[in-house]
Amino acid sequence: MCPCESHEAGPPGCSGRVRLLSAAMRKTLIVTNDFPPRPGGIQAFLHNIALRLEPERLVVYASTWKRGREGAEATAAFDAEQPFTVVRDPTTLLLPTPRVTRRASRLLREHGCESVWFGAAAPLGLMGPALRAAGARRLVATTHGHEAGWAQLPGSRQLLRRIGEGTDTITYLGEYTRSRIASALTPEAAARMVQLPPGVDEKTFHPGSGGTEIRERLGLTGRPVVVCVSRLVPRKGQDTLILALPAILAHVPDAVLLIVGGGPYEKDLRRLARETGVADAVRFTGAVPWSELPAHYGAGDVFAMPCRTRRGGLDVEGLGIVYLEASATGLPVVAGDSGGAPDAVLPGETGWVVRGAPREAAVRETADRLVPLLQDPELRRTMGERGRAWVEEKWRWDLLAARLRELL
Repeated sequence: MCPCESHEAGPPGCSGRVRLLSAAMRKTLIVTNDFPPRPGGIQAFLHNIALRLEPERLVVYASTWKRGREGAEATAAFDAEQPFTVVRDPTTLLLPTPRVTRRASRLLREHGCESVWFGAAAPLGLMGPALRAAGARRLVATTHGHEAGWAQLPGSRQLLRRIGEGTDTITYLGEYTRSRIASALTPEAAARMVQLPPGVDEKTFHPGSGGTEIRERLGLTGRPVVVCVSRLVPRKGQDTLILALPAILAHVPDAVLLIVGGGPYEKDLRRLARETGVADAVRFTGAVPWSELPAHYGAGDVFAMPCRTRRGGLDVEGLGIVYLEASATGLPVVAGDSGGAPDAVLPGETGWVVRGAPREAAVRETADRLVPLLQDPELRRTMGERGRAWVEEKWRWDLLAARLRELL
């Protein structure tokens, strides 16, 4: 074996220093539709890991956030602030078309990239064989929640199998998504799967993150607060929280539900609060700036998002990073049982998992878990401290970035 460990038989003059220099020049190409300033959980996932990789060894090929002057200006301003190279495709949706594949291959060669990370395996991972032919030595494809849905439909299931055959590693969020995606892969590809969940910035989300100021701003000082931070869509279960409020208020009369976030379900939720007779105990903040999210978590005593699976398993929670952000903030959590959400909770230690459906059971279980937490400050403190410690042990971004670096 050559001393540099990169050849079976070393050429004349080959040395370990050559190997180190060669390794230092290796770069990674990220190919993704999901990248800021486009908002969303996958976007935050990719950006947080990218920031923890060596910037001089990273090139991002991403779609444009949205058309028009405003979108272009926001995208250009964001890209200019990044420590790594960002190349934008003019389209708002990257697909594995011949044109996109050719451009990705050209970027790979121009920047000397030897590894590729597909920010979402489906569908961009279909470009894997072409990028390998262009010179990529390692291909990693990350899955989220939607690939678990792909695994249930015959046509998309076959595409997932092709992605598994054409890449070196497919990553998964947790056991729920792993088991479903693995069923669509060949046994060889399934055996190469590696867990890579999203993480938490424990320095940003922490106890004392500014919740007192948010409480004062919203007039909630001194009141027990259940907080839910999420996009307002039916799957997240904000309606379950509203329906559980009458039972909660019967035991904790001054309790309030703080719903943080925007989305298409807001009008329905406001109407439900009125019809249920609890509108005075519900606060809607609408969308809030990302910089204020930690403080909004901190405004709560308990975090709850009783999410549920919809559309026959096609609309499902991949993991639920919000539970971990709440744990990092020192709050006990109540999660729904949709998809991989239970992976973000240690039942009885950091919080509880309740049924997301059927509705009657979900409402009853949610109220039964929230009432004792709101009534018992010591229980909240114990669970909050355990959740904070668990995030520091397992869910820090630097640990997850190191795992991806090894895969690449």
